[in-house]
Amino acid sequence: MPRPRLTTLAAACATALATALLGPVTSAHATTAHYSGTLTDGATWIADTPDHWNGTLLLFSHGFGPTTAADAPSPAVAQALLAAGYALAGSSYDPSGSMWALDSAERDQFAALTAFRRQVGTPTRVISVGQSMGGLVNARIARDGAGRVDGALGLCGLVAGGVDLDNYQLDAEYTLATFFDPADADVLVNLDSQADGGALADRLTKAVESAQQTPAGRARIALAAAYLNLTDWAPGQQPPARGDFAGQEQQQYAWLAQGLLGFIVPARWSVEQSAGGNTSWNQGVDYAGLLRGSAHAKQVEALYRDAGLDLRTDLNRLTRGADITADPAAVARLKRTSTAGQSLAVPLLDIHTTADQLVPVEQESAFAGRVRAAGDSALLRQAYVARQSHCNFTTAEVVAGLHAVEHRLDTGHWDDAASAAQLQRSADELGLDGAAFTDYRPSRLTGTR
Repeated sequence: MPRPRLTTLAAACATALATALLGPVTSAHATTAHYSGTLTDGATWIADTPDHWNGTLLLFSHGFGPTTAADAPSPAVAQALLAAGYALAGSSYDPSGSMWALDSAERDQFAALTAFRRQVGTPTRVISVGQSMGGLVNARIARDGAGRVDGALGLCGLVAGGVDLDNYQLDAEYTLATFFDPADADVLVNLDSQADGGALADRLTKAVESAQQTPAGRARIALAAAYLNLTDWAPGQQPPARGDFAGQEQQQYAWLAQGLLGFIVPARWSVEQSAGGNTSWNQGVDYAGLLRGSAHAKQVEALYRDAGLDLRTDLNRLTRGADITADPAAVARLKRTSTAGQSLAVPLLDIHTTADQLVPVEQESAFAGRVRAAGDSALLRQAYVARQSHCNFTTAEVVAGLHAVEHRLDTGHWDDAASAAQLQRSADELGLDGAAFTDYRPSRLTGTR
């Protein structure tokens, strides 16, 4: 089968992922005023207000990437919201630190809100909105923002937090390195630089391309994909049938070959930079137990049988070789800055695509479990869009989600406003660019410690 070239496909994928994560700066077509300023830590903030402001301010938290201020998920969403009367604001986060800016993001978002009040006016209502890494910021604001924000809308949020993210990504990278690139098995963490991470990702990707040529390689790629919580529905493809295990692996491979590792491996360096050390570990991890908890376990078992491989032998090999330890101080710092779900202070609606290759939809199940343990499930609703790719929402889906949050704030009850059927009706009534809300329940997140 043909081997996609990393130099072309990874570059295109990385560009698309960076656009989705950052959230481009808003279009000013429907605005009458644009504001900007600088916060005490050097972060910048921007705001846009429409001709006829309805009194609601949307405080937008952007995702992982350069610390540039943004106040909406996309130009199209910004234009639609401004035309509907909403004001928009958001900060860059601290520009002197890591792109994993969780040290400063929540603080800077609240500071941007204060600056808006001083320079623009006092909103009658504030709704926090966050995308990707900004979805984690948003979930923290929903936890901590009583009296400052009234509700929250999360989009493709990294709501399981940084520790879980680093650990399940490590499990996948460790599996790939063990079977296909053993020279790198001991250099997966404590990266020296972003360039170091990029070089490692390049080596792992090339190893995956070679492994894809054999049944044994494909079985082991599926095992790594299971640990990564990697969706089996790739762009430009139809979702594979439930029992089409080979087809599922082929689409998981497409994600890996087209640049996914080229994004997540260098991003680890930014997390380590922010936390001050390695934040992930696998010492003591039972890789057979991890697989049993994965929604992809049957796929992996079937492909191993077809390849004539002994799955137990491979799982035992992974467990025996798992000796990576974390820096306790770095883990503690990441837990402090980069977790959410311990409680909610305001109503929160999270929306996720069902086939998100970068922030797996299974993160929503981990987050819901934490919110449930905190006794705040009544404040949380989660909705799903049947579509591939990270943050791949239509404008109508975003606006419909916002209206569902507003219903909760207006009435004090969710009723069925956040159900798939009602969100679909609400999106369709907007007459914008369509919607694909669906009833869905994500599987358990694999790799949590």
